[in-house]
Amino acid sequence: MAEIFEIGMVLCFGASWPFNVIRAYKARTAKGTSLLFTLLIEIGYISAIIGKFVAAHNASVSGESYWNAVKIIAFIFYWINLAMVSAGLIIYFRNKKLDAKAAAQKAE
Repeated sequence: MAEIFEIGMVLCFGASWPFNVIRAYKARTAKGTSLLFTLLIEIGYISAIIGKFVAAHNASVSGESYWNAVKIIAFIFYWINLAMVSAGLIIYFRNKKLDAKAAAQKAE
């Protein structure tokens, strides 16, 4: 049952990331974007993925089966969300370059 709520959390977060990435891409500026926040989210997803591997390993050591359909679905969505946050990081650095370029043109 806990995995169902975990999937709900991951789906809600996952549904919000595309909107964030599209907004940042269209904005063409890094202003208003927190690099620290995004990095912390990225580290959180990486930690969750590592946690799934550790739990699977611990279960296999004790002879139990860990993976079931619900856990696999949650695991897949962690990877999708990690990819979306990574895209957001790439766009952040792209936008930082655009901000620097705009500032240089304004200074001329």
